[in-house]
Amino acid sequence: MTVIENSRLAIIGAGAVGSSLAYAALIRGSAREVVLYDIDAPRAEAEVLDLAHGTPFTGSSTITGGADLDLVAGSNVVVITAGAKQHPGQSRLDLAGVNVGILRTLMPQLVERAPNAVYVLVTNPCDVLAVAAQRFSGLPSGRVFSSGTVLDSSRLRWRLAERLGVSATSIHAMIVGEHGDSEFPLWSQSRIGPIPIREWIDDAGQTLSVEELDRIAYEVKTAAYKVIEGKGATNYAIGLSGARIVEAVLRDEGAVLPVSSVLDDYHGVSGVALSVPSVVDAGGVSRVIDVPFSAEEERALHASAETIRASLAALDLA
Repeated sequence: MTVIENSRLAIIGAGAVGSSLAYAALIRGSAREVVLYDIDAPRAEAEVLDLAHGTPFTGSSTITGGADLDLVAGSNVVVITAGAKQHPGQSRLDLAGVNVGILRTLMPQLVERAPNAVYVLVTNPCDVLAVAAQRFSGLPSGRVFSSGTVLDSSRLRWRLAERLGVSATSIHAMIVGEHGDSEFPLWSQSRIGPIPIREWIDDAGQTLSVEELDRIAYEVKTAAYKVIEGKGATNYAIGLSGARIVEAVLRDEGAVLPVSSVLDDYHGVSGVALSVPSVVDAGGVSRVIDVPFSAEEERALHASAETIRASLAALDLA
């Protein structure tokens, strides 16, 4: 394993998600240098100044930034959080079209300045944009991927830990598929410690019923809507999950995370980006893991793939 010395992380977009990711990366020491870029120079400079004022409390990491895209030069990881916000009456597909247009211009400019970087898409719809970014960059699919369902899986682990009274670190469960309404839990491979989740006996001597597992999965799938309804956006948890992905790359961890990369004959799915268990190291996604799926999960994966494929076709990216 090769830990990158003097690592440089560039974050594109100084909005709620980008600034939260920068904040998380500084606190966690994810990278030696953090760069925050935004086309809105006053916003980027203000966020950088606010973050810099706290760096005496966060260790040796530094933060710089502004509206000059040359700031990303030499970055080891580039995380893209920039994109248009969804307006009232605007469909998700319309929003996707706007953000694809942004990436069409942005990706070649980024690759020109940081040709050896690993690129992580956080902007939604992240699965569609992962496909677009990979094509516009010309880079291998393993070096251009999205955060996928890393956050969704964290929500699932948190909810199960709350329900069962065990540490979230002892819960091994993932959400896979689209980062969106067709996502689903990989229950067949989920465990509490070494025990399959359907065999776990709680303090009342009961196992988790299919109905309760379905209810938990629905809560996880709709969790973002609840947060957005109350505060307008999700930012803290996605910032933390983004920092976690960055660390897996910069520390060459070989961590297994459900990130979303363009698949090639994964359970018969090709040409679309979906979240599946993947090994993330210094090269990005070094491989996707051929995990056994139940027949129901297999159907759900293909349904999720069709959802993404329909969006790509509508955007002339199929």
